[in-house]
Amino acid sequence: MTATRPNTAEAVLAAIRSRRVVRAMTDEPVSREALETVLDAGRWAPTAGNRHLQRFVATDDPATLRVLRMVSPGMIQRPTAAIAICTDRPRAAAFGFPPDAAGLHVDVGTAAATLLLAAHAIGLGAGPVTSFSRAAVGVVLRLPEGWVPELVVCLGHPAPAAPAPMRAQPRLTWRDLTTWVP
Repeated sequence: MTATRPNTAEAVLAAIRSRRVVRAMTDEPVSREALETVLDAGRWAPTAGNRHLQRFVATDDPATLRVLRMVSPGMIQRPTAAIAICTDRPRAAAFGFPPDAAGLHVDVGTAAATLLLAAHAIGLGAGPVTSFSRAAVGVVLRLPEGWVPELVVCLGHPAPAAPAPMRAQPRLTWRDLTTWVP
């Protein structure tokens, strides 16, 4: 922790420690202001070469969300807003990235982590979904040619009675997940 900003550092670490995937949401709409706050945070996610090859497609339209759920078996929550993180494949190719470049997926991951933390910071519940039909999501969200949906972040207000975690796990420490090398 730096000596100049300990309160900021502790607040960020506390947000990381307290963020959870929210699988139960109320039907209270997410305000457009809150959705825009989360989207604005997403643009600050680090990207390969600062190229920003990911694109965000947001919706808070109930009909669109209903159809999105139909083509997304992994979307067990009933979000009142969603953000699809897409890779702009033509733009990536223009920068010389092959379609299977790992960096493209890293950028999606950093964007997702940033969106999830931003949602948590403003009191929204959020959960990532990767189990969906890419082709169908492309049609539902009217994606431009070459934009590939990689992950959907579901947003909503956390329900007071959330389902139990999927499976109880022993609490891991960083030591459990780390191997030191000389």
